[in-house]
Amino acid sequence: MPETDDAPRGASRSQRSGSGGQRARGGASDGTGASGREPPLYGALDLGTNNCRLLIARPARDGFRVVDSFSRIVRLGEGLSRTGRLDDAAMERAYEALVLCGERVARKGVESVRLMAVATQACRQAENGPAFIERVRQGTGLRLRIIDPIEEAKLAVEGCLNLFDDKAEAVLVVDVGGGSTELSWLKRTDGAFVLEGWMSAPIGVVTLAERHPEPVGATPETLDAWYEAMVVDMGEALSKSPIDPALREVFAAGRAHLVGTSGAITSLAGIHLSLRRYQRNLVDGLWMTRGDCEKAADRLMQLGPDGRAAESCIGPDRADLVLAGAAIMEAVQRAWPSERVRVADRGLREGLLLQKMREDRRPRRRRRRR
Repeated sequence: MPETDDAPRGASRSQRSGSGGQRARGGASDGTGASGREPPLYGALDLGTNNCRLLIARPARDGFRVVDSFSRIVRLGEGLSRTGRLDDAAMERAYEALVLCGERVARKGVESVRLMAVATQACRQAENGPAFIERVRQGTGLRLRIIDPIEEAKLAVEGCLNLFDDKAEAVLVVDVGGGSTELSWLKRTDGAFVLEGWMSAPIGVVTLAERHPEPVGATPETLDAWYEAMVVDMGEALSKSPIDPALREVFAAGRAHLVGTSGAITSLAGIHLSLRRYQRNLVDGLWMTRGDCEKAADRLMQLGPDGRAAESCIGPDRADLVLAGAAIMEAVQRAWPSERVRVADRGLREGLLLQKMREDRRPRRRRRRR
């Protein structure tokens, strides 16, 4: 696969403060320090089940300014649900992408103490996941840390905080990955959104697509049944939610909304807007209705695999996965009914950057001498 800058399909460039999508809000320091010098560069690397993504940024007054970004679909988790191991070809694809990330980090001069590199579901689940992480360390110098689902969910929330509707009583953040889907429920308490609970459903776009291969030459009725089977599969996983069912009434009454982060929702947004080319400034922060999402999913089914591959907001690498993502979102909307979903072209990497920049701003305590 060719090297690319951050591809559209849900790979975030930055968090948008309202002009061009080049800055992220989150309370980071000003663009220049007291000495007049630019603040140091930070990097966030996310190796997921489907994508390898890198974001390099510099702290700014309203969050951070993106300096460089990279995304490549590597399908690290391909076949994992069947074998329990990372496939050799998949590891090679991921390794090649990580080599390119390491070169970009070195070229930009990001110090190791300011590079946060994490791996998620595929490496968590695979028997040989830790061995692959060690191979990456030895071969590239990148020290990837396998994070658990709760940290992944919290980072996604951190990256999306400024998309929450201040008037909402509750928000559900849905981070659809390749091998799992992280859901975080937040409830407004004393004027602030507080985490009410979370869950990690062991279903993502790759696992769902592998469980339910798209039928070839199917009739519209067959396609509907295939899509519904994916929705039901995800719905069963969501039925294990640990959240108090009473909170569901807040969603059903229209006093809450969803935030969708990942290619699953940004692809639907691109189709909904009929974009000839992906435009992040039009997608990130977009409000869609439940009906908008369903119509976009219907259109994707009508396009067929070749038609989806030709769509600039999807492309050939995601043509066989995008409807699995739509089915996951529909299952969530059935379980937690909400007429409004806000599209987030941002997530874990932005959360990593904001978290690290905030930590580095805190004054260090001096030890008292006895």
